[in-house]
Amino acid sequence: MLEVTNHCNLKCITCPREYQYGEEMEKGFMDIKQLKKIIDEVYPYVDSIGLTGLGETLLYKQLPEALKYIRSKNKGIITTISINAHLPNSVDLVADIADHLDTLQISMDGVGEVYENVRLRGEYPLFYDNVKRIVELCKDKRADVMFNFVAIKENYFTMAEVVEIASELGVDYINVTPFNVAAVTAHDISYYDFFHSDAFKNELKRAKDKADELKNVELTIWDIKSLNEFKKCHLPWGHFYISWDGYATPCCAKPFPKELNFGNVFDDGLMYCLNSPGYLQFRQLWHENKTPSFCEKCHMVDLKPIHLPFELPVN
Repeated sequence: MLEVTNHCNLKCITCPREYQYGEEMEKGFMDIKQLKKIIDEVYPYVDSIGLTGLGETLLYKQLPEALKYIRSKNKGIITTISINAHLPNSVDLVADIADHLDTLQISMDGVGEVYENVRLRGEYPLFYDNVKRIVELCKDKRADVMFNFVAIKENYFTMAEVVEIASELGVDYINVTPFNVAAVTAHDISYYDFFHSDAFKNELKRAKDKADELKNVELTIWDIKSLNEFKKCHLPWGHFYISWDGYATPCCAKPFPKELNFGNVFDDGLMYCLNSPGYLQFRQLWHENKTPSFCEKCHMVDLKPIHLPFELPVN
């Protein structure tokens, strides 16, 4: 994951950039020359590259150049980005990249007023119109469009309606992810009790039934069944996160270099940072199944397995 920027046009209550860690972080855009140096180093070895971090990816003016460069180095690398579809020129920006991109993930956290209460500064009618036009644009392009829904107490009761909207707009995939409070200083792990409630499970069942009824939307959920422990996390092994200013941070849930980083890839190269003493020690804790203090509160380790009385595919 290359964080091309951590600037954003919205202020979402689900985003860690809006809490203490985010308030203290430096903000900027990844230098395109440095991005290309990273690609030059990794292209023989990786199978996917995501160009998204804490910011709105479409704000990165060199995005088309970056995607084309990845494709020129290795056509087999899967490329993904995540957007909020809320810039006035979102459709035009997507038109420039849709044939060089594999997956276009759009954040969709509610319907109508609920959406606007979660995605502050957001305007649902603008979002709806942009997504409609983006989906139409991508029909004959390389990019697949999907929704990502972060479930929280303020929006979980709209999951079935989000499925309906996806069907209406022609979005084929929706993935539900329980809110991760790892970097959200306003909540502790007691928040996770909510996901074990009958209220949440019933709404998830209603969303599943709606997807089954409509038949043109595939609904999946983040792995909520597996035993939660540090060993559940695959990020230290194959999903590396590089901040816009070059720091190798542990993960996308808490990508704040001031809290923890394993070196700067711009200065030392990616391979050195991935094998630095600090990163090796971090992975050793994984083998011993000892959660680093940095990872406390993450839903990988502190959200206990949720047992559903129905089957729902895991993404």
